Amino acid sequence: MKTQTSNVQAQTSERQFLKYTFFKVDLQWRRLSTEEKASSKREFATMVNDFAKHNILKSYSLVGVRGDVDFMLWTTAIRLEEFQDLTSHLLSSVLGKYLEIPYSYLAMQRKSEYLGGHQHEGQEGTSLTKTPHDSKYLFVYPFIKKREWYFLPHEERTKMMGQHFKIGHKYPSVQIHTGYSFGLDDQEFVLAFETDQPSDFLELVMELRSSEASRYTAVETPMFACINTSIDDILRLLG
Repeated sequence: MKTQTSNVQAQTSERQFLKYTFFKVDLQWRRLSTEEKASSKREFATMVNDFAKHNILKSYSLVGVRGDVDFMLWTTAIRLEEFQDLTSHLLSSVLGKYLEIPYSYLAMQRKSEYLGGHQHEGQEGTSLTKTPHDSKYLFVYPFIKKREWYFLPHEERTKMMGQHFKIGHKYPSVQIHTGYSFGLDDQEFVLAFETDQPSDFLELVMELRSSEASRYTAVETPMFACINTSIDDILRLLG
């Protein structure tokens, strides 16, 4: 029993936390002088880039895509405190005083219980060492299954998820990252799909609607279409 517990602890210690933080800029910031805005951009970009030196961080623009958010930072870390420190620093900056966080999703990496020996290079985003690719687009949404799903026999759930995987394999340009949020946040999962072809993701989602497993979906909104953009370019797009 002691050895078993140690193995679980060792596996858990290797997992990374995933954080998707969406920001909205107050209109008052855009009314600052050109010099004030330029200075606040430099300060903010330096903070983001400093964090990226020691952790995985990807920045995405949603300017012109959604009306309630402007950009998103996808970060990973071994310790929750690292997210806390980053957010605290960002919000204490000049630009940070004009930022709101309308949406924030926390999750952790974990190997899917339905994969077994199943492997498909480039599409399984559940390994403990998985990192973001450099795809142009990222589609992110929280996900909750109906409670009835968890009362089904494991064999039945595995069969339905096998159909799910089979449909996914038809769209190799779409790569999935599954984050587990049980006990960490309001949702059960955070799903993130990377692709250079948004049309492939649209077709994938449409086809998954007819899968058996989709009958057990409770929540899969809001949906965010994010554009892979450097933090400097995001700040330029903001005004």
